[in-house]
Amino acid sequence: MARDYDSQLLESVAVRRRRLRDALLFGAQRVRRTADERFGKVFAGIAIAAVLCAGCVGWSFLQATLAKQKAEQQKQQQQVQVPRYPTEQPSRSPAPPVPPSALPSAAPSKAPEPVHS
Repeated sequence: MARDYDSQLLESVAVRRRRLRDALLFGAQRVRRTADERFGKVFAGIAIAAVLCAGCVGWSFLQATLAKQKAEQQKQQQQVQVPRYPTEQPSRSPAPPVPPSALPSAAPSKAPEPVHS
């Protein structure tokens, strides 16, 4: 009889602990709490998926931008290394006229006469 009592006591303690644990985890309204938990898990999954997608898009944008910058740098380096000959000569503006007062003063000399042989 002592063994029956001990077995019943251990079993009742185990049942009580399980019920307390279930009440703590699920509360009094088990069905509603389970639906809320499922909805929360679905919402959390969607949020995590959205964050991952945004991260992938951001990473792709960053990689494309860096690749474009690298291509531009390589293009600039190639232009510096191999200068291209321009098809048109750069136009130079004519020199401004020099006023006579700025010319050195020298005695007017005759132009040499051409030598005829």
